[in-house]
Amino acid sequence: MAVIYLYFIHSTKRLMEKLTLDQVSQFQSLIYDYYAANRRDFIWRQDVTPYRIVISEVMLQQTQTARVVPKFENWLQKFPDFLTLAQASTYDVLTAWQGLGYNRRGLALLKIAQIVVDEYNGQLPNDPVVLQTFPAIGPNTAGSICAFAFNNPIMFIETNIRTVYTHTFFQGQSEISDKQLLPLIAQTIDQNNAREWYYALMDYGVHLKQNLPRINAASKHYTKQSKFEGSKRQVRGAIIKILTELKQVDQATLVELLDFQLPENKHDRYKIIQDLIDEKVIYNQRGVISL
Repeated sequence: MAVIYLYFIHSTKRLMEKLTLDQVSQFQSLIYDYYAANRRDFIWRQDVTPYRIVISEVMLQQTQTARVVPKFENWLQKFPDFLTLAQASTYDVLTAWQGLGYNRRGLALLKIAQIVVDEYNGQLPNDPVVLQTFPAIGPNTAGSICAFAFNNPIMFIETNIRTVYTHTFFQGQSEISDKQLLPLIAQTIDQNNAREWYYALMDYGVHLKQNLPRINAASKHYTKQSKFEGSKRQVRGAIIKILTELKQVDQATLVELLDFQLPENKHDRYKIIQDLIDEKVIYNQRGVISL
C-alpha cells in the first residue's frame, strides 16, 4: 500500500493548536482504513489481560516485535499470571528473559508482580499515576498499559505513534518535539476504543518507516541505538547467559570465559561484574558468582 498524504501541515514550526472536526475525521479514517486492510496480529493483542499487557509492554521496550514474540510465548508458559511470576526465583526469571537484553527489565517484571500480589490483591491498578511508581514503568508505558489493558483513552507516545504524527502534520520540518505532538494526539484519540486506535496508529507508523527511510530523523527525540557488538551490553548479556547455563562460577573463571567468548570486546570485565552485583542482578558469595 502506498503512503497516503493528508495536507494538515502547518505553515510554521509552531504548534498547531486546533484541528477541525473534518481534519480529525479524515485522519482517523486514514488510520483505520489502513488498519482494516493491514492489521498486524500479535499474541498480546489476543485474549487481552492486564498481566499479558504488562509483560508485552515491558518486553517491547527497545526490542523489536520479532524477537519478543517467541519470548513472550515462552514466558506465558512458565509464568502465566502475576502470582506465578511473583513466586519465581531470580534465576528462573533471567533464564526466561535470556536473549531480550537489558536484563533489569526482567527483574523489574518480577518486582512488579510481587507489588501487584502483595499490595493490590493480585489486581493491576487502572491508574497511570500509580503505575509510574512501579519499576521500569514511565509515563508512556503507564499510558500504554492503561490504554491496552483497560481500553482507557489515555495519551501516550512511542516511536511509531511519533512517526505518524510528525509525518502527517509536520512534513518537511525537523526537530519536532513531543510537546508539539501531544495536543494533536489528544484531539484525535478514539474516545470509545483507545486500544484499537493505538494499535492502528502503531501499525501505520511501522508502514511509514518501511516506506520512508529516515522518517524518524524529523523528531527531536530521535536517537540511534548504539551498536551491540563491542558494547558493555554485550558483556552484560554474556555474563547472564553463562550464569543461566552454569548457575554459578568463580569470578576468575567467569572472566576467562568472557575473554574466550568476546575476544574483541575490550570493556573491563571485573567492573561490569561489579556493576551487576551492585544492581543486585547477580551475587558474589566468597568469590563465587551466581544469579
